[in-house]
Amino acid sequence: MPIPIILPKFGFTLETADIVQWLKQDGDTVRAGDPICEVTTDKVNMEVEAPESGTLISPLYEAGATVPVTDVIAYLLRPGEARPSELPTPQSMKSAEATTTPAEVATISTSETSSTTVSPVALRVAEAGKVDLSQIKGTGPNNRIVRRDVEGALVQPNDKVRATPAARHLAKQTGVALETVSGSGPRGRIQTVDVEAAQAAQQAAAKSAQAVEPVAPPPSTPLVLSGDQPRMIKMEGMRKTIANRLQKSFQTAPHIFFDADINTAGIEKLRLSLKARNEKLSVTTILLKACAGVLMRHPWLNATLDGEEIALWPTANVGVAVALEAGLVVPVVRNAERLSMQAIQTSVDDLAKRARDNALKVPDMVDGTFTISNLGMFGVDRFTAIINPPQVAILAVGRTQQQFVPDANGQPVLRSFMTVTLSADHRVVDGAQAANFLQDLRTVLEEPALLAW
Repeated sequence: MPIPIILPKFGFTLETADIVQWLKQDGDTVRAGDPICEVTTDKVNMEVEAPESGTLISPLYEAGATVPVTDVIAYLLRPGEARPSELPTPQSMKSAEATTTPAEVATISTSETSSTTVSPVALRVAEAGKVDLSQIKGTGPNNRIVRRDVEGALVQPNDKVRATPAARHLAKQTGVALETVSGSGPRGRIQTVDVEAAQAAQQAAAKSAQAVEPVAPPPSTPLVLSGDQPRMIKMEGMRKTIANRLQKSFQTAPHIFFDADINTAGIEKLRLSLKARNEKLSVTTILLKACAGVLMRHPWLNATLDGEEIALWPTANVGVAVALEAGLVVPVVRNAERLSMQAIQTSVDDLAKRARDNALKVPDMVDGTFTISNLGMFGVDRFTAIINPPQVAILAVGRTQQQFVPDANGQPVLRSFMTVTLSADHRVVDGAQAANFLQDLRTVLEEPALLAW
């Protein structure tokens, strides 16, 4: 029976993905782990891998199609298996899984006195993965073993990490420990892109390259229009993803906004002292480090909301909005509260460069718990940002500008300030919680020495 190839759910908020191109065609021979098609999801491109070796047949979607996650996108024939006259539909497979009659299921002995049944799909997956069904407890009707039970048991005997064969091979070649890799495939399965991302992160951490001040990206190529008719552009790819996510966020999350003016004298002093040592540090890095530390004292802002469940995260995975000509991406600096500012600067530079080179991977973009959007380098005084779901807060940062304020004697003095605006999801964050967060953030930013505490 042909093996269905499904579109994996690369992230827990992902609902659909667009097929960019097929890398293998109908009738091509593939090996387990070979990329068969490229899809775009969460603003980055990913490859879908062949689950086994065989012959690819009957791709069900053309390039450019939008596909719901977990849908069947093609089929795979095992070596020596003939192409059938009819292929099972996804709906018929689901029906067979749920309503298999006793005559259609396999029976295995689990002890001397008991036995259990196995659905055909689960049996096929078990055979492919060489899983001992007698060691699996079924969760289907009448304790029948179904596909999800077998998939949950697909681990190596001496390695409790789920990974594709290609990912294991690459990990062995590069020396990456699979136990340290976060999988982006179905049920957390590690894929080759995850190993590549882990290897890149290790290389970045090992480098002692000097931090570089991020600068505003070059102006985008102007769009020249002519004639008297509008130019029609289909909303697709990254722009479509941005539109859908932000529309859903603004429609479902009741946003509340809080402004605060931050005296930047301490930030400027810190940066000047580092500059004297020929070391550079960006305002974004200082903001990121400050936010990460303050979030540890305000867990309700370091949270995600999924349906009616609020997840309070024990670590700050802070996303940094990066503007590209094609749209906005938000790569994530993980465990930022544990990193030095130099390490954060290196990470931010690396993520920004790979964003501009279109080299970000899904692991770079997921599991964020808070986001910073800095438009100060574009000359924006202040702005409000839409929350990046499933997060519950985002900080918008404007440019630094001078203004006269009264000193202790009531005399006007010139000071530098920047305005930050916190957007929070009122379903999770109360006004007092947001205000306390901003108060602590102002204290730390106006006395950056506290960042070392």
